[in-house]
Amino acid sequence: MPSPAGGPVAVAAASAAAAAALGISPEMYPTEDDLAYEEEILREPFKLKGWWRYLVARAAAPFAKRAVIYERALKALPGSYKLWHAYLRERLDHARPHPISHHAYASLNNTFERALATMHKMPRVWVLYLTSLLDQRLLTRARRAFDRALRALPVTQHDRIWPLYLRLASLPACPVETSLRVFRRYLQYDPSHAEDFIDFLISANRWQEAADRLASVLNDDGFRSVKGKTQHQLWLELCEILTKHADEVAGLKVDAILRGGIRKFTDEVGKLWTSLADYYVRRTLYEKARDVFEEGVASVMTVQEFSVVFEAYTQFEQSMLAAKLEAAEEEGAGSEGEEEAGRKNGMDKLSKKFLADCWLNDEDDTDLRLARFERLLDRRPELLSSVLLRQNPHNVEEWHRRVKLFEKDPTRQVATYVEAVKTVDPMKAAGKPHTLWVAFAKMYEKHNRLDSAEEIFKKATQVNYKAVDHLASIWCEWAEMELRHSNFDKAIELMRQATAEPSVEVKRRAAAEGDEPVQLKVHKSLKLWSFYVDLEESLGTLESTRAVYERILDLRIATPQIVLNYAYLLEENKYFEDAFKVYERGVKIFKYPHVKDIWVTYLTKFVRRYQRSKLERARELFDEAVKQAPPQEKKVLYLQYAKLEEDYGLAKRAMNVYDEAVRAVPNSEKMSMYEIYIARAAELFGVPRTRQIYEQAIESGLPDRDVMTMCMKFAELERNLGEIDRARAIYVHASNYADPNSHPEFWNKWNEFEIQHGNEDTFREMLRIKRTVAASRSQTHFILPEYLMQRDQRLNLDEAVDTLKRAGVPEDEMANLERQLAPGPSTAPPAPSTATAPANRMMNFVSAGVQAQAESSSRQQQAAATNNEDIELPDESDEEEDDVQIAEKSVPAAVFGELGKRAAENREEESSGAQENEQLGALERIKRRRQ
Repeated sequence: MPSPAGGPVAVAAASAAAAAALGISPEMYPTEDDLAYEEEILREPFKLKGWWRYLVARAAAPFAKRAVIYERALKALPGSYKLWHAYLRERLDHARPHPISHHAYASLNNTFERALATMHKMPRVWVLYLTSLLDQRLLTRARRAFDRALRALPVTQHDRIWPLYLRLASLPACPVETSLRVFRRYLQYDPSHAEDFIDFLISANRWQEAADRLASVLNDDGFRSVKGKTQHQLWLELCEILTKHADEVAGLKVDAILRGGIRKFTDEVGKLWTSLADYYVRRTLYEKARDVFEEGVASVMTVQEFSVVFEAYTQFEQSMLAAKLEAAEEEGAGSEGEEEAGRKNGMDKLSKKFLADCWLNDEDDTDLRLARFERLLDRRPELLSSVLLRQNPHNVEEWHRRVKLFEKDPTRQVATYVEAVKTVDPMKAAGKPHTLWVAFAKMYEKHNRLDSAEEIFKKATQVNYKAVDHLASIWCEWAEMELRHSNFDKAIELMRQATAEPSVEVKRRAAAEGDEPVQLKVHKSLKLWSFYVDLEESLGTLESTRAVYERILDLRIATPQIVLNYAYLLEENKYFEDAFKVYERGVKIFKYPHVKDIWVTYLTKFVRRYQRSKLERARELFDEAVKQAPPQEKKVLYLQYAKLEEDYGLAKRAMNVYDEAVRAVPNSEKMSMYEIYIARAAELFGVPRTRQIYEQAIESGLPDRDVMTMCMKFAELERNLGEIDRARAIYVHASNYADPNSHPEFWNKWNEFEIQHGNEDTFREMLRIKRTVAASRSQTHFILPEYLMQRDQRLNLDEAVDTLKRAGVPEDEMANLERQLAPGPSTAPPAPSTATAPANRMMNFVSAGVQAQAESSSRQQQAAATNNEDIELPDESDEEEDDVQIAEKSVPAAVFGELGKRAAENREEESSGAQENEQLGALERIKRRRQ
């Protein structure tokens, strides 16, 4: 619809004409699309909504046109934060592509100043303005703007301004004094950021103020690092400043500060010591630095810290020596002129005459510095040992290593030993503290100072050691020293003194004090008594030696070896009965396994001494020994017992001993014992006597493999005796224990036996038994519980009955078949053996004690016996039983399918069988095929 003649269109057209007349670009004036917004702001110029819709609608317009709209809006609404913020953001985006010298930045800054006239309480406006000034690098104007912002905004909003202010202070172009003042003002606002100020001071090389600030921070117990630094890290920073810039830092007690850090922080003491020494080096106080290094290596507690300090110390001495050498080379050129000037001075001549040879007058101290450096390197092992001993002053081994460092200096060795025995607490010692006393005494002995060595041993015996063995070792070493110097009587007297029992009064006094020293226990030391006995045997008499042995037995500290030694001593001197009494006491004192050697030696010596003269007493001893011995130790005693009976007793009693032995020894030794038993029986009574032993061995419960081995030996024996049937029966019995897959050697042996002594029937019987055993070993249901096997048989029977019923077989015939197939309540897996035996004997086993008639009848019964579970061989044909009539019931072929054809083929080949098997032939074949 066209607008009226006097409407906005006419007004817009008039405005455009006027703009053209004034030279203003037509793009800056409203267009026809802007008429709606212009009318709205004309009607309501003081509402933000209309102006904002206008700006949103013209978002794609040029910045100059939008700036005109912003200016018109802000003229109407000068207090609108939304308009000012949007306007300033657009101004910033418009000026950012231009260089900072562009006039757009001047216009931008002017706009910010106009905005702050009303927006001075708005922190975002200040942040935009200050960021822009920092980008323009207008430092003075920015600093003044920061000050105005901090004055205009409340303190709670200063945290938005200070980061920008610190950024200004950190700029390289900012004067250092200005930055310092800014940081100091900031610390008044937030003292917790003192580390930032310290970092700035360090970067600005203001070492004095940085050290002062660090010291104040460390003295403030309530200071918490915002950067996560520990007190130790701050200490190290302060030490680094103080040592590396010693000439620039004044007013601080550097020595006291560093030593305080050493006492407070013990994890990096080495670095603090080197820092303190470095401080004195930079102050050219070299002797003081050397004293600090010496103090450091003498006080550090760990090897790592020692390495740090010692390495710095060696570098210091090396640098001092190198500096002196360089200085000497530089001064060499001008030395001739100085000597000529010295000759003219009479006083100099006189001084040189008297002080020429004095090393203090020598300005060239190169040799002295070189000697210091070499001495330092030579002292390293000693200093390192001191460090280890400071860690644990009770480390005995380290004291010994320290003594070895002074092998060429006996005086230092003596001093070290004295310090060691005074320092080491026997109750806290790591190692054996008595070795220090022994080594100390041996050192004096080495230098032929026997009186001093004895005095040291005497003092060593008065020390309260932790273990009795330590004090006993002292006494023994003392006595050995006397022996080395041929003082035999004194050595024995020392042993008597050491083994003397304390008096009752001394024991009562120690019990009252509550702490019993080792001196009251040493009289029971086995080591001491053993040494004493050796001395008496070598140097004393028989009576004195016997008295010592008796005392050891009375104290009940003897060992089996001491008992044996005592008895051997008496035997050497022909006191045999007394020796046997000692053995008797020994077997009463000790138990197995310690008494084993005593029993064996006692019995051996007794039998060798008396032979058959005291046979009953020897038998009683053997019976007692066997009674006390555990099963695993009885074999040796039984063999010794049997040897006694064979040599001096009765062979029958020897067989009884062997018979008792095979029952008493553990299962692992029964096989070897039976072999010995059989060998001795064959030698004493002949080979037939061994049959009973073989029978006993087979029935004694040996492991299956041993039973099989025993049966093979038994069968070989019977074969050698010509008892072929007995040997075959033994092989049949042994087949119960021989799996063809795992024991082929047995079946090979039986196979060779049948080839040599059997016929076709016996060979076929052996093959049948082999197949039966292999089948029984391969069927897993034999290891199942009985109720599971019965359940499987019942399932097979039900399945067969259902099959016959579906085939149309009458029910009476099926019932008959079911009764014949049904297992009994005690049905068990069939045994692989083919012969039956009495209930009290094992199957197929023939006793050697049976009469000849019964033996021949049993052979006939065995030959005539049949096996109900005979495995049918498809290639067999029994032509001897043609008179047997075979009656079979036909079953429909549909019942069996392919199985029926196979069954028909098998029926044509069969020539024998029992009547009950005739009725079940087909079903039995089904059952066996499925198995």
